[in-house]
Amino acid sequence: MAGEERTTKKRAQRIDLNYFKRPHRFRRWRFWLSVAAPVGAVLWIAWHGATGNPRVYSAGRLSSAHAVLAAKCDACHLKRAGTLRAKVDDPACLACHDGPIHHANQSFAPHCASCHEEHQGRKLLAVASDRSCTQCHASLRTLGAPSNFVRTIHSFSSAGHPEFAALRPGAVDPGTIQLNHRVHLKPNLAGPNGPVQMDCHDCHRPPTSTEPLRFGSAARMPVAIAEKSLLPVAIAASAYMAPVTYAAHCALCHGLQFDERFTESVPHDTPQVIRAFLLKKFQQYIATHPQELREPGPERTLPQKPVPVRVVVRTPDEWVHERVSMSEQLLWRKTCKQCHALTLAPDGGLPTLAKSNIPARWMPHADFNHQRHQMLGCTECHPGAPTSRETADILLPRISTCQKCHHSGTDAARWDCSECHTYHDWTKQKEVKGKLVLSGLRRGE
Repeated sequence: MAGEERTTKKRAQRIDLNYFKRPHRFRRWRFWLSVAAPVGAVLWIAWHGATGNPRVYSAGRLSSAHAVLAAKCDACHLKRAGTLRAKVDDPACLACHDGPIHHANQSFAPHCASCHEEHQGRKLLAVASDRSCTQCHASLRTLGAPSNFVRTIHSFSSAGHPEFAALRPGAVDPGTIQLNHRVHLKPNLAGPNGPVQMDCHDCHRPPTSTEPLRFGSAARMPVAIAEKSLLPVAIAASAYMAPVTYAAHCALCHGLQFDERFTESVPHDTPQVIRAFLLKKFQQYIATHPQELREPGPERTLPQKPVPVRVVVRTPDEWVHERVSMSEQLLWRKTCKQCHALTLAPDGGLPTLAKSNIPARWMPHADFNHQRHQMLGCTECHPGAPTSRETADILLPRISTCQKCHHSGTDAARWDCSECHTYHDWTKQKEVKGKLVLSGLRRGE
């Protein structure tokens, strides 16, 4: 009605109060769906629980190492009062794995699951994130004696990681064997059968190499496993170069001949062993050649006067003592001294031989695998070898060399902490006795 005032009360009277009481097909379907959906979800979860299938409860796919445990949640999530705990405790991990202590002076030991996170897909579970390491090493604190390690490390970048300890100012090679790399790598080097051209592989190769040795006589090379290796023995044996030994790499060029009467050499051993060898060889020789006890005496040069021939007759002991003394002088002062640091005795006694001190591993707290880098030429990482003249030179690659490949980005090699460092000290590994059975793993029992 025109001009009539439209108040709130009059507007309210237009509302149909019975609208929701009248049936409607859409409202009916909405009601039943709101009831059926929760009931169906409960029944679906109950059915998986009744059949022993835990996939519905899983937080994600297990790693490849634990994929066989996908149907057995209680292998890691231990039961407490009839229920499964969401958090994995260390005893669950230690039931199958031995996690040796990291360091005797460590002030903090993280939980296993805090570094090795499961349900993240088929990744390598042993690879821990950098934050697992830097939670301690960004500001390192230890118990007892002060730490010898750098206290602040954030990453492998140029600003976050120090230079390798073996290459810091003041570091020298502790080895006492005198070796000139430049001389051994020069062209037309005198070899056992003529001029040769040596390369790095003639002395430095993995213990698994089957290529014949060019300048050694040993049937097999020794396996290089550092005494303080943090790696399991099987891995350490294949990752590092075999140590250089006289028998395996040097014998054909650097002979240990001691007397023209013998074609064989003295053993490459201690002065005590060498003296015993010489005594035995000369005693055996003079017993079958007694005529050599009679030798011409020293000549005298007197002008215009004939000199009668003099013959010196020695006892077997005198002859042996003289020959042993002459052979030792040749060995101590020339042959052995060419490579070894030895101190001669003033009274003719046995010399003192310095320990070789050749490091088995230059970086005992880092894991390096030569086999993974075999596509590179040796001088790409050891550029100083062809020109090195001094034993004290340390020919390791600097951290800047490693950072050329190991850095952030999609076109680079891994550069996280676990690529080079192992947390657990596997030299303290203990035996673990497993309790799981194969049939139970598949059924989740």
